[in-house]
Amino acid sequence: MDTDVINKIDVIKIETCIQSEYIRPKSMYYVQNGHEKRWDMIDAHNSVAILLYHEEYDAFVFVKQFRPAIYLKNGDGYTYELCAGLVDKDKSLEQIAIEEIIEETGYAVPLEKLERITSFFTAVGVAGGKQTLFYAPLKESLHVNEGGGIDNEEIEVIYVPKDEVLQFMYDENIVKTSGLMFSLMWFFDREKSKQIR
Repeated sequence: MDTDVINKIDVIKIETCIQSEYIRPKSMYYVQNGHEKRWDMIDAHNSVAILLYHEEYDAFVFVKQFRPAIYLKNGDGYTYELCAGLVDKDKSLEQIAIEEIIEETGYAVPLEKLERITSFFTAVGVAGGKQTLFYAPLKESLHVNEGGGIDNEEIEVIYVPKDEVLQFMYDENIVKTSGLMFSLMWFFDREKSKQIR
């Protein structure tokens, strides 16, 4: 089947967002050093993201998906990202991460294999959501379904060989998230530390 037909985007309309279950636009009025100021922002959910490395394929596992905000910037809209999800359930961050991995990539990672890397704030000028970053190694024996997301998500699972990932990182024609870039730097820094010991 022609992938251009599958991925065809028809923009019907763009309008001001009045109500959403995901974001809440707000304006903050405050005084800083004697100056009255206003800042517009979006109150959004925190999130988790997971760097996945397939040990048998010697490749990183990312997800490719359409992002409307990017589409409005570059006319394409497809991004390469870490497997990730919103913290919108009454569950631990680790459990949410495990559920996102199986939903998006089809790998059933045991909880004890999940390693916390760190947490940081994203989109600090607009939203300031906190993202907690994890790492998990994969084996093909953990592959239980095709992934691709749930409901109407259209997520493509992408394998990038480790020996090609630096070129991938610095290719400015490929839209990537900052969390993906940071997690790869963490991975290679950890590998270097292991070699020194």
